Amino acid sequence: MLWFSSYNVQGQNFITKYWNSLVNDTSDVANSQLLIYPVIAYAPETSWEFGLSSLYVYYAKHDTANRLSEINGFTFFTLENQYGLYLDHAIYSNKDNWFFLGSLRFQSFPLFYHGIGIDTPEDYIARVDANQIIIKERVLRKVFHNLFLGLEIDYQRLSSVEFVSSYTTEFDLPRGSEGTTNLGFGLGIVQDNRHNVLNVRKGFFSELAFLHYNTSWGSSYDFTALITDTRIYRPVQKNNVLAAQFLGQFNFGDVPFNQLALMGGENMMRGYYRGRYRDNHQLATQVEYRFLPLPLGFTKRLGATVFAGAGSVFDDLQSFNVSDIVVSGGAGIRFLLFPKKDIYTRLDLAFTKEGTGFYIFIGEAF
Repeated sequence: MLWFSSYNVQGQNFITKYWNSLVNDTSDVANSQLLIYPVIAYAPETSWEFGLSSLYVYYAKHDTANRLSEINGFTFFTLENQYGLYLDHAIYSNKDNWFFLGSLRFQSFPLFYHGIGIDTPEDYIARVDANQIIIKERVLRKVFHNLFLGLEIDYQRLSSVEFVSSYTTEFDLPRGSEGTTNLGFGLGIVQDNRHNVLNVRKGFFSELAFLHYNTSWGSSYDFTALITDTRIYRPVQKNNVLAAQFLGQFNFGDVPFNQLALMGGENMMRGYYRGRYRDNHQLATQVEYRFLPLPLGFTKRLGATVFAGAGSVFDDLQSFNVSDIVVSGGAGIRFLLFPKKDIYTRLDLAFTKEGTGFYIFIGEAF
């Protein structure tokens, strides 16, 4: 439930004005928009979770010729005394001269550890209680048309770590189980012609990032990460979109368990818990067909999607095996939240050989 103080703004009640701008999208397309809404969830490891989410979208200088920038926020606490704060952003300056892409995570929240590799047990072998800080930022400058080049930074701290196992047999604790602090610097090159990152109708995005972590500047371990992420969006007929993504992550050196390539989550390989599979390297891909909106006649605000993904993790390049690839798939419905800015809320149900996953977010998975 949303709470506001009630007062008049130029003769119109604030709540009524907010409701009209949200449900009827009465605001001018060039104006910024802010959405705040509560979140309630339940999971066995957290008990009841209560949170507050927000989304702020705008065009630089209120010019719709610029790309749509977005800032997402989420904060929560649980009845098990767990809490967290998430902030994500994709910000374009006027005329797209600068591009800021990053995220912040601060949480005291359990992680599930299944072991390292693709042949790990379905049931997690330990619950990892820890405090975690993750700060990732890309500061990119447009060097030619849709080509951006710049610096990348990644700071990750895992502290107050405790492995809680229900297994009667002992297992080896992974590298970094005592807690780690790692700071990585690197370079990124991005090709990006998307106009609306929350719902791309037609476009192309490709990132190649190189990050190095070194004990000489305060990191707990020396290692290097190479990440490649390519996304293609093609319109089909008037309203439908075919989208595809290919993701690769390759780590070299002494990588702590929390910074290995983690497969699963709400964006790639939906249906698997993020970190269900982890190892030095990951290759994953997904394809999605979006009906935005569905041709229902009585409304233009409902859409749908079907998606499928495949991926694997492996220790070294020689150990990659096609037979180790796992798959996921599912379907979802969409509600057009901001018609003038073409932003949908997604509700996805994903299936894997180990169970299902359920996701509610604003904006598409990729």
